[in-house]
Amino acid sequence: MSGAPKVGISIVTAFPDLVRSYLGTSVLGRGIRAGRLEISVLDIRDFASGGYRQIDDVSYGGGGMVLMAEPLALAVEHAAPKEERFVVYPSPQGVPLHQELVEDLRRIAGVKRLVIICGRYEGVDERFVESCADLEVSVGDFVLTGGEIPALAITDALARLVDGVVGRREAVRDDSFFSGMLDHPHCTRPEVWRGIAAPRVLLEGDPEAVNRHRKKEAVRRTVSRRPEVISRAGIMSCLACGVYVAQLHHPVLGKNGGVSTTAVTGTDLHDIARACRTYGVERYIVATPLAEQREMVKKIASHWTEGYGAEFNPDRAEAMRKIKVTGSLRRSFDWIESREKRPPFAIATTAREADNSVSWLSLKMRILDIDRPVVFIFGTGWGLCGEVIEASDAVMSPISGSGDYNHLSVRSAVSIVLDRFFGFR
Repeated sequence: MSGAPKVGISIVTAFPDLVRSYLGTSVLGRGIRAGRLEISVLDIRDFASGGYRQIDDVSYGGGGMVLMAEPLALAVEHAAPKEERFVVYPSPQGVPLHQELVEDLRRIAGVKRLVIICGRYEGVDERFVESCADLEVSVGDFVLTGGEIPALAITDALARLVDGVVGRREAVRDDSFFSGMLDHPHCTRPEVWRGIAAPRVLLEGDPEAVNRHRKKEAVRRTVSRRPEVISRAGIMSCLACGVYVAQLHHPVLGKNGGVSTTAVTGTDLHDIARACRTYGVERYIVATPLAEQREMVKKIASHWTEGYGAEFNPDRAEAMRKIKVTGSLRRSFDWIESREKRPPFAIATTAREADNSVSWLSLKMRILDIDRPVVFIFGTGWGLCGEVIEASDAVMSPISGSGDYNHLSVRSAVSIVLDRFFGFR
């Protein structure tokens, strides 16, 4: 493959043969031979002084051996000029390595040379780390004899994201963590191994059924094995039914605590519609008993979906088509049920603590396990009335910031909630 390599990496190590042997095999080797990766291995001893080419010495104050700063600094400077390099030091004190960080490193490696330092013994001289390292990364809470394995792990994970290194791009997208969830289980021949049969759905040749089965298994595996992963996973594609947002204008609380009816605002319509379109929500339902308000919503929406606004801003038109107007929350539920052929699972949102409230993360895990459409209910004015909250299937704990102040606009609350449940990366 002609042209400049996509990614350049230098690995600084005291054991170059160990690193080179791995780089010459499998996916990494193919990527290097295809010109998609350019990986150099720098022997620290080549940058050491003296007849013994010393690279380590006893730690000041007592302790084990430590890699010296000067040979490491010379190796890094040889790899690339300061403004053209990004230095990564695998270390138990570093930030945990995860898929999003790997993707960040891939983007950095597209514009700068990635230089990875392999530590040894008790580590490296801290003065080198502070002066030369741009990022410390940990591959886990355990101790290894050297940094070669972490360096190769980083290189391998990053290389999979370089176009042309992995044969099938779908294989990268289906990997664990790439889409937020763990990967689904895999089986191959024979159909029955030691009395254990492969899932029948995988053998019947129905692509849609296979896809549904794999999504369900990925969710089951993630929830049971790594539930903390759910917090940063976008789950929209894993749900059995659609998701809806309902903005309620009656019955809601007034300033004095009584039941009130609020007016629809154009700002809410535009901002919430765009949020719903961004996160894949089926419909943004505006529920108001006032006929004049319903007509106003329809008029605003039609300007952007049918009138001049549709030509002026097609992207806005796409968002405004998400708007559905109803006269009440009950009619909203009926409409969702008629569309989805099953009753919605209603989640009430509130800025006030309730005895039966559930955290957003618990709700996120819960809706992965139900075969019903989900509707998030947002109140206007001073929030949802007690009767709406009591009639809902679940109440979400309030969005909380750094203090007692909790007076977000409804459009801000919608965006935060949708991002927590369906945002990814």
